[in-house]
Amino acid sequence: MKISQIMSDQFAYIGQGESLERAAALMRDHDIGMLPVLEEHQVVGTVTDRDMVVRGLAAGLDPKTPVSGIMSRGVQSIHADADVAEAARAMESAQVRRLVVLDRDERCIGVLSTGDIATGVAEPRLAGEVLAGISAPVS
Repeated sequence: MKISQIMSDQFAYIGQGESLERAAALMRDHDIGMLPVLEEHQVVGTVTDRDMVVRGLAAGLDPKTPVSGIMSRGVQSIHADADVAEAARAMESAQVRRLVVLDRDERCIGVLSTGDIATGVAEPRLAGEVLAGISAPVS
């Protein structure tokens, strides 16, 4: 099964100059925990709810601080035409629960989460394996 068949293609995103406050509002409004950070459809980073707490709130940053101040620049991504099993291996290897999905022009077209795998794949065992691999201690 291809990622394009189960990914979330209706996703929220944010620009790197937008504020942490705006990112938090988007996460709240869309009930999500990660936003791709885009500039002209190209992914330049991601920001998670955890980033906002650990790198923002705990550091005493102002809510008006630009997302660029706390975003992760090492983006974990995969192409939409890749196989779900490949995505599962990528998530496990990178110890992440979400991947940014790209088209062949490297433009962000969606997000794939472990939840998408759990609900979209005929093999529920795969989601369990991914979660177990992500949660396992890194050696």
